[in-house]
Amino acid sequence: MASDKPVTLAAVAGAHGVTGDVRLKLFSEGVESLQRFRAFNDSALTLTKLRDDGKGGAIARFAEVTDRNAAEALRGTTLTVPRSALPPLGEGEYYHADLLGLAAVSTTGEDLGEVIAIDNFGAGDVLEIKRPTGKRFMVPMRIESVPEWNETRIIITAEFAEPD
Repeated sequence: MASDKPVTLAAVAGAHGVTGDVRLKLFSEGVESLQRFRAFNDSALTLTKLRDDGKGGAIARFAEVTDRNAAEALRGTTLTVPRSALPPLGEGEYYHADLLGLAAVSTTGEDLGEVIAIDNFGAGDVLEIKRPTGKRFMVPMRIESVPEWNETRIIITAEFAEPD
């Protein structure tokens, strides 16, 4: 499943202070998941400092950003790394980026559409599937509803596929 498609790990929420620091909204598992990387956005941004902001986000400094105006200009910028740079996964683990866009097929062979979103409302990941007709339905990402997946498709137990 590893490719070099960009995977978004965070977004710049705005400037922090006057020296060029930025506030980050994290899309990954905390500050630790960002600390293993030094370069983002095809090496356009080089991380020099990173700390937890105590509110679920982070404060970062990039070598290329030297004042508040430059930091503010980054507002809304997503921070990406190549998918191949992410750590290897264990058995049964997945990156959301690997599931998005996959074809969804039922255990009976029916074409269900494609995975268009992955949400987590507190009880685990939920896949949103868009049928070819445009109708959407959601499926919990659990072994009983999604018995298998690979780099080209995701298999959904027929009983979990809502009628079209």
